[in-house]
Amino acid sequence: MNEKKMTLLEKSWILYDVANSAFILLVSTIIPIYFKNLATQNGISSSDSTAFFSYAISVSTIIVAILGPTLGSVGDTKGYKKPLFTFFLIMGVLGLASMAIPVGWIIFLALFVVAKVGCSGSMIFYDSMLTDITEEDRMDNISSHGYAWGYIGSCIPFTISLVLIMFADKIGLSATVATSIAFILNAAWWFCVTIPLLKKYKQVYYVEKQNNFVKESFGRLSKFFGELKKNKKVFFFLIAFFFYIDGVYTIISMATSYGKDVGISDNNLLFALLLTQIVAFPCAIIFGKLSKKIKSDKLISICILGYAAISIFALQLDKTWEFWFLAVCVAVFQGAIQALSRSYFAKIIPKNKSSEYFGVFDIFGKGASFIGTLLMGVSTQISGTSKAGVAVMALMIIVGYVFFKYQQNPKFNQYSQVEAVNQNSAK
Repeated sequence: MNEKKMTLLEKSWILYDVANSAFILLVSTIIPIYFKNLATQNGISSSDSTAFFSYAISVSTIIVAILGPTLGSVGDTKGYKKPLFTFFLIMGVLGLASMAIPVGWIIFLALFVVAKVGCSGSMIFYDSMLTDITEEDRMDNISSHGYAWGYIGSCIPFTISLVLIMFADKIGLSATVATSIAFILNAAWWFCVTIPLLKKYKQVYYVEKQNNFVKESFGRLSKFFGELKKNKKVFFFLIAFFFYIDGVYTIISMATSYGKDVGISDNNLLFALLLTQIVAFPCAIIFGKLSKKIKSDKLISICILGYAAISIFALQLDKTWEFWFLAVCVAVFQGAIQALSRSYFAKIIPKNKSSEYFGVFDIFGKGASFIGTLLMGVSTQISGTSKAGVAVMALMIIVGYVFFKYQQNPKFNQYSQVEAVNQNSAK
């Protein structure tokens, strides 16, 4: 077991989780509250504002899901991963900063979509960098540290933003102006904390640039789906990931809106979700350390079952203490299931095609998010209650567990082992 200290490159990579988590935390806390209050001022009902916000998330995720595989394939070309990562980073940062402009609720949602596409697009290349910045036996631990430090690090700009908004009147600011300052503050944090990675990262695994590298990238993409048919372990993992991560992403994205719908106050929502970030920090690290003694697939199974129980519990949620309890339960599994899924996937794919594979990984993840938030929105509008959507999430998570257990069949390991032997030839 490799116990050496983290390298500067590994630490720089982890810092991007700290950087983008500032925005991700806003998406589940301040942004939906601000939007729902803005929508209410314009006569939009509570259930409709929840639905519109879920549709905005769905639009952003389907955009990245469509672009992901092609961009990932281009990103595997020598010298292109970092520029593409930087492009989406800037898009996300500028999108978030632009949300500070006082606009109507429709334009606000449009700017939110731009920021969300930027964040999600950057994650395709960031996640695929894992194969370049560390060794395979360290991936679970490094990935877990990324999510862990992301949770605790994002609390810094979030806490400042929260204090600014809550005490806005005492310092002579309106809530709207205070929130606008918070958006700019978090955008600046996102960019500045990413600088070490931009300076240190170099692409290690790649395919050589061809004369017509865009055409070549499309050619590699078409071959990818042929490979996927043979690599059943990756194929069935992606299906499992689609179903179980659906519930995870939807719960993260819609927790605040759901909490408001069942009568939880704004302050309780924000402080409970801040507690989630704090509790998630040690839990993610603990799961990372456990991966040295327990196989990551077993830990992922535990996390999936944990989320299934959380979804079922949320069906009867109507008290403030229950929301706080639910926030702590989510914190236990949230970082672990994302971190271990990321590193597990990185270990079963060809390293020189990591961006291509993570582009498709993003399709299944963001596609799940699209379906999840869409089902949440539709079921909420049809039934008039958010609990119908939560019931669907619980079912999706259980289906994901079944597929995940199936992909662990030893007969699916053979093709992946052959690929692991061959992948270094393209380095």
